[in-house]
Amino acid sequence: MEPLFGVVLGLILAVASPAHDSCTCATNKWAVCAQDSPGNCTCRLAGSDHPVDCSTLTSKCFLMKAEIMPLKEKRLWRPPLGISDSDGIYNPDCEDSGVFKAKQCNQSSTCWCVNTAGVRRTEKGGRSLSCSELVRTRWIYIELAHRRSPSAFSVPDVAKALTQLFESRYKLHSKYIAAIKYDPPLIQIRLHQNKKPRWDVDIADVAYYFEKDVNNDSVFHSNSKFTVSVNGDALAIEKLWIYYVDEKPPEFCMRQLAAGISAVVTVVVLTAGIGIFVLLTLRWLRTRTYKKFECKEMREIKAPSLE
Repeated sequence: MEPLFGVVLGLILAVASPAHDSCTCATNKWAVCAQDSPGNCTCRLAGSDHPVDCSTLTSKCFLMKAEIMPLKEKRLWRPPLGISDSDGIYNPDCEDSGVFKAKQCNQSSTCWCVNTAGVRRTEKGGRSLSCSELVRTRWIYIELAHRRSPSAFSVPDVAKALTQLFESRYKLHSKYIAAIKYDPPLIQIRLHQNKKPRWDVDIADVAYYFEKDVNNDSVFHSNSKFTVSVNGDALAIEKLWIYYVDEKPPEFCMRQLAAGISAVVTVVVLTAGIGIFVLLTLRWLRTRTYKKFECKEMREIKAPSLE
């Protein structure tokens, strides 16, 4: 009876072992997964303990929160009055749904308003800063520069390869890819999404996943390698720029514009003032020379009359 029990136990462990190994989140390397029961794998996000749906992309807000956790854990002692610039890298406040809260603050009580991509769209202020709404990011422009290849790529082939990549890897429906422009070695991918249905991924999440892939810091599990190929030839991306266009203009643009206009006016006034000063100086010098010359002539005229 005991040998039979040992065989059965061995079979159970053999079956359970691969099931445990397969309990990982393919779309989020920061997810902590556990096998609750045979065939049931539950994953939660590190740092926030939110459940993760590994069949789709994780929201950018949750990703940033998970990403900053190791940085916070590895910090040494810091002086009590020390401050750090956390604009761009901060521990975001997220709604339960995963979207950014409209108002974000850092540890130094500095706050700002963000869009649905988590990008700052206002001047920084204090805790009293009011962010009335979370403004939707409708357009995202992804610009790339690839390494020059011996064989030229055609525009349709590049567009097809990138469309397939965004559909298969990032689960983005092709209807949200508004256009793909190609002028070697530059590529521009235009993503457009007025509203995000519950069953679709957000273009901000797609852009963040893509950015991490290009920078060799993929959010996907380690066995999911990032490659871009056009007709079998590798498309090596060297540079990346991402621009966000909201449904409402950023609120700090007018202040920056006013500051720019003020600077231009100051330069013009200073230039005009220097010009007027130079003209007056030259006129004074010419007048002085003329008076000297006039006095000299008068002395020459008076001299013969005395004789």
